[in-house]
Amino acid sequence: MDLSLVASNLLNPPVLAFFMGMLAVFLKSDLEIPAPIPKLFSLYLLFAIGFKGGVELAKSGINQQVALTILAAMLMSALVPVYTFFILKIKLDSYNAAAIAATYGSISAVTFITATSFLTELGIDFNGYMVAALALMESPAIIVGLILVSVFGGEEGQREVVWSEVLQEAFLNSSVFLLIGSLIMGILTGEHGWEVMSPFTQDLFYGVLTFFLLDMGLVAASRIKDLQEAGVFLIGFAILIPIVNAVIGLLIAHLIGMPKGDALLFSVLCASASYIAVPAAMRLTVPEANPSLYISTALAVTFPFNIIVGIPMYLYGINMFWR
Repeated sequence: MDLSLVASNLLNPPVLAFFMGMLAVFLKSDLEIPAPIPKLFSLYLLFAIGFKGGVELAKSGINQQVALTILAAMLMSALVPVYTFFILKIKLDSYNAAAIAATYGSISAVTFITATSFLTELGIDFNGYMVAALALMESPAIIVGLILVSVFGGEEGQREVVWSEVLQEAFLNSSVFLLIGSLIMGILTGEHGWEVMSPFTQDLFYGVLTFFLLDMGLVAASRIKDLQEAGVFLIGFAILIPIVNAVIGLLIAHLIGMPKGDALLFSVLCASASYIAVPAAMRLTVPEANPSLYISTALAVTFPFNIIVGIPMYLYGINMFWR
């Protein structure tokens, strides 16, 4: 792999802030970001990326490429939980396997945003409609995860799923609602809206992302102790499955003719794992699953792996394959 890509990613200020947060925990510093602020940062980042995506989508319109990309994104979000569930069943019960499978079928918006920052640093263009794919990959994974619980949960005792709660969490959780809402705002207001909002949605963006990843470093490092409960099998899963999913995403991107920037973002979406929306849904609807398993694998292993090694690795593969 081209080490210059890794260096470009590692020397990105938001990624360095992530390392600083982890180092603060390892050195037992009292550095912390007060609890309400990371939530505000998260909402801001979702709004900003959704709004920009809407503006770009208003420019491009909905054509065959856009439709194929969104369809492929939703298909991957539904398929990943299915085959990962049966891999996880080798060592885990149905409840934990389904919760982790749904986590890996869904996406990490912050990993996606970090990838857009990486592409911007390298001067590689990408299309705003990828945000629509981001927004629509959250819900299918939650629904498929709950279907797996309802079908296979009977092995450990009949498990009845309350589908009204499932659909509420799948389509109206805060991240999906804000992403789709800001996307629609961007579409409706277009270039005029972007000019008016750019001091907020563009000028502040990388500063907020940097502070948010600083907090993510603090949280990820504090979750490392939970990996003892996860065990070697899940740690290996949390590294290898993202690579497998990224390769599948890369092949799909090449098949439907995505340009390099979009192909990287699509691969990153396929490779990432949710540590916010899906865990919230699983805690509500599958209390039998152990949160320390699906949160620690996604947040303490897969998230750092993707933003440090995965993103440049996937771009290297795209450069080789697209050539």
